[in-house]
Amino acid sequence: MTSIVSASDESGPVAMIVISSSGMLTGGRILHHLKRLLPDPRNTVALVGYQAAGTRGRMLQDHAPTLPIHGEQVPVKAAIADLCGFSGHADSGELLRWLGGLKPPPRMIYLTHGEPEAAAALAQTLQGKGFQARVPKLGDVVTLEMSSPIAQAR
Repeated sequence: MTSIVSASDESGPVAMIVISSSGMLTGGRILHHLKRLLPDPRNTVALVGYQAAGTRGRMLQDHAPTLPIHGEQVPVKAAIADLCGFSGHADSGELLRWLGGLKPPPRMIYLTHGEPEAAAALAQTLQGKGFQARVPKLGDVVTLEMSSPIAQAR
């Protein structure tokens, strides 16, 4: 999620907060708000949660001087606040607790979300805890077998 606190618009000072569900600024109406509000140093964009590499959210987090929006480079003069403690994703400890409660445990865990280095590290952690885990590469094909009666009934 991204929040924008705006101090002004074209008609003068206003108070405004925009809350967007496009957490990494990848698309939607938030881009129109950013295009209009980023050039004004009186505004603040609050990045709430994880910002993946290559996204506009990560570019702002990494202090990019401009942001590509709708084919143009928009100057970033607004303050950028990084509120990293609000991620909606489980961390490795939470995932391990959840996996520990599965009976029987999964035969294989495929890590398909996250940055490559973090996914590889999590795979090693899982393997160290006795789980079979791997990070598939782009183009890998995995055939899953349905072994539970519930899965077979579907």
